[in-house]
Amino acid sequence: MNYWIKNATLVNEGQTYVASVFVSDGKIAKIVGEGEPFDAGSATVIDATGKYLIPGIIDEHVHFREPGLTQKADIYTESRAAVAGGVTSFMDMPNTNPQTTTQELLQQKFDLAAEKSLANYSFYLGATNDNLSEVIKTDPRKVCGIKLFMGSSTGNMLVDKNEVLVRLFRESPCLIATHCEDEATIYANTVRCKDLAAKGEVIADASIHPFVRTMEACYKSSSKAVDMAEKFGARLHVMHISTKQELSLFRNDIPLKDKKITAETCPHYLWFDDRDYEAKSFAIKCNPAIKSHRDREALLQALHNGLIDTIGTDHAPHLLEEKMTGDYFTSKSGFPSIQHSLQVMVEAMRNDGLNMPLLVQLMCHNPAVLYQIDRRGFIREGYYADLALVDLNHQGMITNEAEFSKCGWTPYNGLEVHAQVTHTFVNGNLVYENGTFHEEHKGERLLFNRMA
Repeated sequence: MNYWIKNATLVNEGQTYVASVFVSDGKIAKIVGEGEPFDAGSATVIDATGKYLIPGIIDEHVHFREPGLTQKADIYTESRAAVAGGVTSFMDMPNTNPQTTTQELLQQKFDLAAEKSLANYSFYLGATNDNLSEVIKTDPRKVCGIKLFMGSSTGNMLVDKNEVLVRLFRESPCLIATHCEDEATIYANTVRCKDLAAKGEVIADASIHPFVRTMEACYKSSSKAVDMAEKFGARLHVMHISTKQELSLFRNDIPLKDKKITAETCPHYLWFDDRDYEAKSFAIKCNPAIKSHRDREALLQALHNGLIDTIGTDHAPHLLEEKMTGDYFTSKSGFPSIQHSLQVMVEAMRNDGLNMPLLVQLMCHNPAVLYQIDRRGFIREGYYADLALVDLNHQGMITNEAEFSKCGWTPYNGLEVHAQVTHTFVNGNLVYENGTFHEEHKGERLLFNRMA
């Protein structure tokens, strides 16, 4: 089906202007300026007057839990939540069950997504202490990257052997995305807090999280990753930056396309701070921990000055009982967020003077440039028609009852918002429209403009 999206306010490549977009054969066939004549033929017309048309959001950091953890989430349910939030492409992490640490298991996830996902997709291969041969087989044109846990993780996903790290940074065929928290620091802090809790000197509630997973733990690990990447010339993307101190590791004096070391942060580090633990409790427990208001303010500033390159969600659903039952040491870390990432970022940036071109740069353009994604992330003729139509005059509230993620809750429950995605197109197909999903078409595997 062809679509004529008329009189939209386009936000694209640093500009905001009124135009119409003709979508045909899955691509952006024509961008027509305001008042310019164009015959859209029998195309389905969508009147976008007063709404903002942005490239589909590319979320390079999600945990969709399939295979093996599907009581929490799965590719189908979370891709629905994604497109409801204007996310048209995602990149999923390897800490599933089984963990995605071989090429065979990686292909199985691609096969699942081809059957189930409403959004476009890619998957990281997970690095371990003993799967370097699998890492080296990775085709950089078809796989988003290698995920490296340089901090606390479950199972066999923690890579802590220096000789393995050296070879990974030297020999990885594509981008390395890291989780950086120093294992020894976290372990020592955990032992100390357990001892204090046993003595009754501290209460094992959510507020102790940033004292276990500290700024020092983050910086020690992130600085090590940056040092190794610089030494061996690796392409490194440090994920979920949560501290002011870590920002000193990154550059803003060269174009993104020329950077070899880049940084991501997440909406929750830009919205919450340690003062919110009292009200939100374990609902906002995540790794790395949400830290101080000074860290949050520094991260918001880093969006403007180019030290942070992308915003990913770290969407990590858990059942509510896994989060809220027990004490600090038993509560799971992580929460769902993909459905509301745009809404939360609009609110965060409204408080700082809403800059939609910058938001689009961080959530749409920069992931496409950073990962070298083929023909996505921009509103350009000839590119895939991955698009989101957004109402910025919306008055509403995020609620658990309206959550599409399988776990059925959100840490943003009760947040008043002023943005609402009304339409989402994936590869030219209208997959979400004012609360209704059109599931006839599935997303496609992302491809990357890299040398094999």
